[in-house]
Amino acid sequence: MGGSSELKKTPLHALNVSLGGRMVPFAGYDMPVQYPAGVMKEHLHTRAAAGLFDVSHMGQVTVRARSGDNTDAARALETLVPVDIVGLAEGRQRYALFTNDEGGIRDDLMIANRGDHFYVVVNAACKDADFAYMQEKIGDICELTLHDDRALVALQGPHAEAVLAELWGDVSAMRFMDVRACDLHDAHCIVSRSGYTGEDGFEISIPADLAETVCRRLLDHPDVLPIGLGARDSLRLEAGLCLYGNDIDTVTTPVEAGLEWAIQKVRRTGGERAGGFPGAGVILDQLENGAARRRVGLRAEGRAPVRAGAVLATDPEGQDIVGTVTSGGFGPTIDGPVAMGYVAGKATAPGTHLYAGVRGKFLPVTVVAMPFVKNTFKR
Repeated sequence: MGGSSELKKTPLHALNVSLGGRMVPFAGYDMPVQYPAGVMKEHLHTRAAAGLFDVSHMGQVTVRARSGDNTDAARALETLVPVDIVGLAEGRQRYALFTNDEGGIRDDLMIANRGDHFYVVVNAACKDADFAYMQEKIGDICELTLHDDRALVALQGPHAEAVLAELWGDVSAMRFMDVRACDLHDAHCIVSRSGYTGEDGFEISIPADLAETVCRRLLDHPDVLPIGLGARDSLRLEAGLCLYGNDIDTVTTPVEAGLEWAIQKVRRTGGERAGGFPGAGVILDQLENGAARRRVGLRAEGRAPVRAGAVLATDPEGQDIVGTVTSGGFGPTIDGPVAMGYVAGKATAPGTHLYAGVRGKFLPVTVVAMPFVKNTFKR
């Protein structure tokens, strides 16, 4: 990546700088990796109170059926994802995956039913390719709009509801994966009760020209701190959540990634709308018969983090390699190193003892269930 002048800026860039954000290149944007409090304090504050994240670099897309019938848009989207969209109720959101013909994952995303259209949020690094892909595949059926006129922020943590309720009292009626429209400080917003930290919280889409005003109002609350990409990564790792490009990619299937929970019965073999999505043959077969490898959680002994790229072996000499770490770091909440990676079927059971290659040595790690920190979603 070249100089910062070549990087895109979110609508909250000036606010991030004014708050003392240390800016770094990320997915083509100039983004805050941390603020003056530092990654550790930001992480722990989000777990204890509430953190505000600028995630405006992500792609926000509206999908509207040209026929005017939202069911047509749902059926079109189902040709791209192995997920039940037709059965998604108005005001509800669902995690989804764009798959390819080999069963790999093009991107992971959120799809919300807004009644007369669908609202889709995709990853920043993939958004231009995702939008072009959607245009190519369903553009004849749906009118698609990629919104550069909106910011997106995440308010996460056990105090998030109380903070947001001071601007919008109806928030307490929302449950996990609900989506509502509301006015926050005279800004017409879309709020979903979801997030990427494992904590109860919200993602808020705000008109770009009003985003700083809304965020400053949220940051005025004594329980709220701005949180950067560093803590966002450690929080999602503790929550056992995948980062696209690290833990899932175009050569990883949903079953290998342990994401089969996202594929509803209606889209599986024997279901009313089974298959019909890219890579269905591979994915449906793996749902029935399993995959040769699997994403697992890993806990290392001692304090040294096991980083992405470390190989995993069944022996301390590293002769029998069975997998690779895809994400790893220090988990501030549990005060120890955590990691996830892919291992062969024989090594997937919780309690399995393995060895991770770290700086020329093989250190003992144990396969464990995820998440590392229990989620607190309001269901």
